[in-house]
Amino acid sequence: MEGGAIRRETIVWTGGMSGWEPAGKVLPDLFAGPGAPPPLPAGGPPPIGGARRSHEIDYEIIGESIQMVEIELDPGETVIAEAGAMNYMDDGITFETKMGDGSAPEQGLMGKLLSAGKRAITGESLFMTHFTNRGSGKKRVTFAAPYPGTVVPVNLTDHGHEVLCQKDAFLCAAMGTSVGIAFNQKIGTGLFGGEGFILQKLNGDGMAFIHAGGTVVRKELKGEKLLVDTGCLVGFTKGVDYSIQRAGNLKSMVFGGEGLFLATLQGHGTVWLQSMPFARLAQRITSMYAQGRGEGSVLGGISNIFSE
Repeated sequence: MEGGAIRRETIVWTGGMSGWEPAGKVLPDLFAGPGAPPPLPAGGPPPIGGARRSHEIDYEIIGESIQMVEIELDPGETVIAEAGAMNYMDDGITFETKMGDGSAPEQGLMGKLLSAGKRAITGESLFMTHFTNRGSGKKRVTFAAPYPGTVVPVNLTDHGHEVLCQKDAFLCAAMGTSVGIAFNQKIGTGLFGGEGFILQKLNGDGMAFIHAGGTVVRKELKGEKLLVDTGCLVGFTKGVDYSIQRAGNLKSMVFGGEGLFLATLQGHGTVWLQSMPFARLAQRITSMYAQGRGEGSVLGGISNIFSE
């Protein structure tokens, strides 16, 4: 070994070996080619600069059908969330409403205004809430979505550092996660897709949490094509192509009750689906009251008059 460098002919030994061996024989991957480093581990390339960008948070999913996520923060750690998503938190956690997700602290005022403007396009608030543990020990803060459903934990590192989801699915994430938007370049998808022309894009190397209505099903696509009701799509990884196709013939489209179009998902990656889209639930509720139907009685409309 010269100058601290290990060469192919350098003799090495460690526990479990019967004797000294050349490094080229013991560590063949290290010398796979001239100057070639060993292959990267599964999960994609390391973060830019080799350092972790997002805070490393712990969590616990609470509940079954109407779930919450409880985030455990070490001193100095921060989690970002949509405004109004917090349920309760320990003493010692402080919160501050800021413009943007804080993933680019060097960003100037114009950059923050541009990022906030993009969020406004999706119908979300211009501001996000940052919860930071200012205490001396571990502290917990809990978040829940405003309607019944399931909280889906997503480790962005395991999914190529990027996940696309419907525009109201994001709940909270570790500080350092970028919460942006993505425009679907296919005009048919934009005009007729239940998720519209705009999707939320989550980038980072930490934990993010998205919310879905009802039960969540996770599908792993390996080149297959999956047809989905447009409202039932929660999110998907960047290896999946998302487009729209007509739902059968004219008769099926008009009388089938499944909508005029279906989402087509094809490629290699992960897809999350929900059993009860909030829009479908709201439509059923408003339809029932618009027709004057009360709960448990065909005379519900009349009983509602006398109950006022």
